[in-house]
Amino acid sequence: MTPPLLAWLRQHPRWHCAAEVAFWTVVIGVHALLNTVVARADMREAGLPWGWWEAAVWEGSSHAVLLALIPAIAAWNRRFPLHGSTLARHLPWHLLGSVLFSLAHVAGMVALRHALHAAAGQTYGFGPWWSEWGYEYLKDVRAYAAIVAALMVYQLLLLRLQGEARVLDAPEPPVPASAQAPAARAEAVVASPPADPPPPARPERFLVRQLRKEFLIAANDIDWVQAQANYVGLRVNGHDYLLRSTLAEFARQLDPARFVQVHRSYLVNLERVAEIEPLDSGDARLRLRDGAEVPCSRRHRAALEAAITGSPG
Repeated sequence: MTPPLLAWLRQHPRWHCAAEVAFWTVVIGVHALLNTVVARADMREAGLPWGWWEAAVWEGSSHAVLLALIPAIAAWNRRFPLHGSTLARHLPWHLLGSVLFSLAHVAGMVALRHALHAAAGQTYGFGPWWSEWGYEYLKDVRAYAAIVAALMVYQLLLLRLQGEARVLDAPEPPVPASAQAPAARAEAVVASPPADPPPPARPERFLVRQLRKEFLIAANDIDWVQAQANYVGLRVNGHDYLLRSTLAEFARQLDPARFVQVHRSYLVNLERVAEIEPLDSGDARLRLRDGAEVPCSRRHRAALEAAITGSPG
């Protein structure tokens, strides 16, 4: 049975970003609090002349910078995703990413500690940079790996909740002329004039896997398509599905008389558009029949209006 929170997120995908921010804020905040308590206990046991304020500043500065760097790690992971076919090629990039992450983390937390101590009329000394950074890197590489692993698990969870679509029937490649019988080739050359290349095959259905179930969706039932990193998100009858493709590649598989690009990140089904609201900036807002809104950029408005009116260009 799907937990209530996950079921709610599946029905309200626009809240995914807010849910992700809240998740990481809570996780990093709780971790910082626990580490502060442990650091204060270690200080007292070692007889060091530092109190709660120092422990809170040190742990708080480290975790604040760590939280600020999570979007960068997520972007790096999208650029170099780790799975079976890319592991050997992308793992070195993640090793580099862990070094860059550690350098940014240490530099940020040291600068923040210097600022906080200076505001309190105190001084802060980090110690020899390279030896201290080597110690910090041993901790940071584990934090980096844990964050990347959490992002990968989250992506798999989204695929299960939203469903992952794929083309049901991939078009068969044409039979090359060299594979035809000589007599048939000669007859075809004599009897048939040169023909234009066939239009690209467009799938009529997609197979969707979601929560151990498989079902079909028709291409014409897609309301709109949004680019999402290495995927495109398909909005179909109030549900969202992911397909591993770029927006440009997926657009070539759809009927151009029905689907129009209205933004660098969006395609929309013209039959689902109920209202076009012009904005002062020259852009527009498309309101669909189900109440959803899709942005339309100024550079794509002419193509949208031409597609709706049926006028050329």
